[in-house]
Amino acid sequence: MKEFYIDSDGIRLHAKLDRVKEEGKSPLCILIHGFTGHMEEDHIVAAQKAMNECGVSVLRVEMYGHGSSEGEFKDHTLYKWVSNAISVMNYVKSLDFVTDLYLCGHSQGGLLTMLVGGMFPDDFSAIIPISPAWMIPEIARNGTLLGLSFDPLHIPDVLVFGDKELSGDYCRVAQTIHVEDEIERYTGKVFIIHGDADDTVPFSYAEKALALYKNATLVPIHGDDHCFTRHLSEMVAALKSFFRGEQL
Repeated sequence: MKEFYIDSDGIRLHAKLDRVKEEGKSPLCILIHGFTGHMEEDHIVAAQKAMNECGVSVLRVEMYGHGSSEGEFKDHTLYKWVSNAISVMNYVKSLDFVTDLYLCGHSQGGLLTMLVGGMFPDDFSAIIPISPAWMIPEIARNGTLLGLSFDPLHIPDVLVFGDKELSGDYCRVAQTIHVEDEIERYTGKVFIIHGDADDTVPFSYAEKALALYKNATLVPIHGDDHCFTRHLSEMVAALKSFFRGEQL
């Protein structure tokens, strides 16, 4: 495992690269955590190990304001995460060992995966949104987020939830994003994994994504929650089946 930082417009993004072999070429998957998350969460590490076992190297990266990356959490926005993802793509394109490239993200990282897939439709062999929180722009336009309600035309400067604060800029940015545009642009393989008892991101959004993508598969993890705390092994099995080309 190699631990390092990737520069993104002057912000250092914490990264770990787990190659399946020191020499020679291999596929690579970029793996992104979710909102308030980091690269060492159980479901992120489990996904990384599953892909490594299937012969896929994995680059885990922590986005702006998360984990050990620079930037304050309260100041992060989806635009900043997209900018971060572009920087990660530029780094990956400099690697000489990569054959096929994949992108996988959980929750807000799943939303990012859907956006970046549409931005780089020719670069990925497949994208893998896990519990993708792609309802965020929609609910921000409707004036709800993180259990809070607000006037969508008069967004407060600060949103407070629990012991955390988030700039109103997060909502202002989210309102401008229309994920359906990037879904339309991406025609490659899409492999969605989602717990059907997820009370953070409704399972119906996975079903909606399945219907909108041109070449998608959805694997429901029955009875599981947003971070697969009940049936993590089933999420892992789904990933392995995908990368091994097995019928689901």
